[in-house]
Amino acid sequence: MARPDFRFVYNLRVRWSEVDKQGIVFNGHYLTYFDVGVTEYYRAIGMPYPDAIVSEGADLYAKKAEIEYHASAEYDDLVDVCVRVARIGGSSFQFRIELYRGDELLVSGSLIYVNANPETRRSTRLPDLLKDAFRNYEVLAPEEGSARR
Repeated sequence: MARPDFRFVYNLRVRWSEVDKQGIVFNGHYLTYFDVGVTEYYRAIGMPYPDAIVSEGADLYAKKAEIEYHASAEYDDLVDVCVRVARIGGSSFQFRIELYRGDELLVSGSLIYVNANPETRRSTRLPDLLKDAFRNYEVLAPEEGSARR
């Protein structure tokens, strides 16, 4: 289903092993769904992880994850995993992710990644190639600059 703020949507079917005794998706699996969406997003923008990033002398490390539960997915549901880059900073960026069953928002959240030198694991500027791929792909332009606190 089309989502105006998200160019990228990945369709996922809930598997039996992902539901708990209550018959709903166990809460921890939603972060796995986020990760699957992000992995497919990188492919969609022509920067499959990790090869395309590592070839730039960089690597990405998860810094922060936020998740808010609105409704529960159940076994065999088709879920739309919507992913976009919401903010680009000097060395980090933020994904905005929303999961839907049809028109119903199930889960929303964000993931922040920091770019680092793979040998020293110290943060370093995002490669221009990656920033340009984000900017060129998105229908809603990412915010630019450091995160506000």
